[in-house]
Amino acid sequence: MIKLNRAIFLDRDGVINKRLIGDYVKKIEEFELLPKVREALIEFKKMGYLLIVITNQQGIAKGIMTEGDLKVVHDYMLKLLPEIDDIFYCPHLDGTCNCRKPKNGMLLKAKEKWDIDFKKSWMIGDSESDIICGKSVGCKTIRILQDSEETRADFVAKSLYDCIEIIKKDDLK
Repeated sequence: MIKLNRAIFLDRDGVINKRLIGDYVKKIEEFELLPKVREALIEFKKMGYLLIVITNQQGIAKGIMTEGDLKVVHDYMLKLLPEIDDIFYCPHLDGTCNCRKPKNGMLLKAKEKWDIDFKKSWMIGDSESDIICGKSVGCKTIRILQDSEETRADFVAKSLYDCIEIIKKDDLK
């Protein structure tokens, strides 16, 4: 029997780095890690999870940035966070593909590449489209929320670091 991997899928902006409201992170000077992100990723790795970033980047289709610009930002992120195993991104405009969240094309590509068991995996994001995406394939979900906004997520946390205890407790079930 083949043992499938378990993964934590992470949205990027608002989970790993500071979200630029009304703009896109186009260069490394704009990429600001959120507090204790690296510590959280180290803990997730100790728990045996693959760490995969799943991010919508329609700034490319809008002509605000190039795929080369995005690669520079992602290379910088990987230098800061070597625990990340892979990055999948959607460069398309809303409604033009099957990969832009809340659609699940990026998760399906990750499953194919990494032999992932969605039922033992998590999607962590700061928007409802992340939660819808994760739930559509059977992942457990955590929404990073600063207020009491309505969400369909299985759990809510204030930061990525706060997700550690939620996942540890769930792993004990």
